[in-house]
Amino acid sequence: MKSTHELMCLKDRVALVTGGAGHIGSVICETLAENGSNVVIIDANKSGCIQTSEMLESKYDVETIALTTDLSNEIEVKKIPETVLDKFGQIDILVNCAALVGTSEMKGWTTPFSDQNTDTWRSALEINLTVPFILSQACSQALTTSGNGSIINIGSIYGVLGPDMTLYANTNMGNPAAYAASKGGLLQLTRWLATVMAPSVRVNSITLGGVYRNQPQDFVSQYIARTPLKRMASEQDIKGAMIFFASDLSAYVTGHNLHVDGGWSVW
Repeated sequence: MKSTHELMCLKDRVALVTGGAGHIGSVICETLAENGSNVVIIDANKSGCIQTSEMLESKYDVETIALTTDLSNEIEVKKIPETVLDKFGQIDILVNCAALVGTSEMKGWTTPFSDQNTDTWRSALEINLTVPFILSQACSQALTTSGNGSIINIGSIYGVLGPDMTLYANTNMGNPAAYAASKGGLLQLTRWLATVMAPSVRVNSITLGGVYRNQPQDFVSQYIARTPLKRMASEQDIKGAMIFFASDLSAYVTGHNLHVDGGWSVW
């Protein structure tokens, strides 16, 4: 019987992470590299991709690819597996982390429902839901032949629950329908893929609670008040769930959505 240390080892595996240069994505990349996986950082931010790549290679005994990609371009997305296979010859792990989260300045995003527009809706569904579909499909053959195939989709509490709009009182923040719908769809895509890609590939999702990033104090206070663990998430909180799903620690787990939300969804 293998030890837990052996089960969590990712040495010589190859992981793709979309949004890999972002706040959460870069932590995911480092988590995988810490445990021995080679990492492909996929992001629209070229300098961020390069910085993340250089950081991982300087700290860990792994190889990386910094792959600057416009995820809204289907042709570019479909080319990703070929680029990875040319270098590494395999794909073992796919993490669909990239997401359109918008800003208060984005037209039709954090506005009242009556003002949310279809262009913004379509953009959110394209990045948050269609891209995971396209990339999972494009990587499916390599993942199937890997022997260690694992897809991990990064969800949100708002893909599971309706929003409490009182949290946003006295702030310029909001909660767009497009984000919730796209993240809810991603969870159902997870379940669908888990059965269709079995038994060769496991497919799971992580639902992360709100991450603290210097939001307005009114929002933070109200969020914490209704969270049993009495704090917002940090990027580090995703690390345990990530290594669990990426490795053989979860060899008999598929179709599961793990809530990492401080108990938010308990009530």
